[in-house]
Amino acid sequence: MKLDTVLVHAGVRRDPVYGALSVPIYQSATFQHPALGESTGYDYSRTGNPTRTALEEALARAEGGARALAFTSGMAALTCALRLFGPDDHLVVTEDLYGGTYRLLDHVLGLPRTYVDTTDLAAVRAAIRPNTRAILVEALTNPRMKRADLAALAGLCREVGLRLIVDNTFLTPCLCRPLALGADIVVHSATKYLAGHNDVVAGALIVRDAALGERLHFIQNAVGSALGPQESWLVLRGLKTLALRMERHQQNAARIAAWLRRHPRVEEVLYPGVSGMLSFTVKDPRLVPQVLRRVRLILFAESLGGVETLITFPWAQTHADMPVEVRERLGITDRLLRLSVGIEDAEDLIADLAQALEGECDGVRDEASAHGA
Repeated sequence: MKLDTVLVHAGVRRDPVYGALSVPIYQSATFQHPALGESTGYDYSRTGNPTRTALEEALARAEGGARALAFTSGMAALTCALRLFGPDDHLVVTEDLYGGTYRLLDHVLGLPRTYVDTTDLAAVRAAIRPNTRAILVEALTNPRMKRADLAALAGLCREVGLRLIVDNTFLTPCLCRPLALGADIVVHSATKYLAGHNDVVAGALIVRDAALGERLHFIQNAVGSALGPQESWLVLRGLKTLALRMERHQQNAARIAAWLRRHPRVEEVLYPGVSGMLSFTVKDPRLVPQVLRRVRLILFAESLGGVETLITFPWAQTHADMPVEVRERLGITDRLLRLSVGIEDAEDLIADLAQALEGECDGVRDEASAHGA
């Protein structure tokens, strides 16, 4: 079946008793055993829950994997994947990545690592050491929107015996399927596009190899980071409209990116033509607080991938734990804003940005009032 069909039917036909189209929410911590030595397949919800199983099977099908695991957050999922490695195992990591991942690597796990531009295959190869065990990359980087050649990275990993871990949050299986390109592990913050409604926090891992999936499940169960049944149901509900939503996200983002590129107060627009994520740099840092204060329809809030459009200031929010010199080198400046474009009418969003960017603010000369929507 095509992916759109797979997503619509996520969790369907899982109620043999009553035939409910929506998978039941098995809000139970534990499950009764039929007899000594017998099990229904479920014993304790930390280890497995029927609602979570429905979600995990849907995610595995969507990404083309052998197994999926659902977690309490995207960071919990990534932490589980990184627990595959020991204190002497070196990682090559994309330099332009989510600030929370940087915080996890630098301030919590402390694994040996080298940050590189993973769009430069030669730089990646040069960073590999004898003790390197994996490459960690974002399918679309946050917030500079750079896109690496995943197939080439996977080929390099096969050549030297490394695992390739890909965070596919920004692209989703609708726009990229890293496992088909040779990746070993796919990571999602399911809070974002997969769930899509800003009403649940969740994460996921999907793997090509069933044995690796079993190993990761052992870690997940031991740590206790599995997703609850209510949250699993919410992500399942979101998956059903993922394909439709991604189409609208992209259409709106493309229109807004084109409009921003013509705006006299915008210096640079970062939009690779896929997903609903874009970043733009204004010419004067004093415009940042103005825009964040003046937006009316667009919401100044962290996170992304929901139906509502959100604007974020990475310098002070998502990437604040990065050293200033690293942020500046990567282009994560005090003039960069990140936009998660929702599924509203694009003209309404453009009109909101127009009024937020126009006018005088702290001495910024008004050059944009005639730009319009």
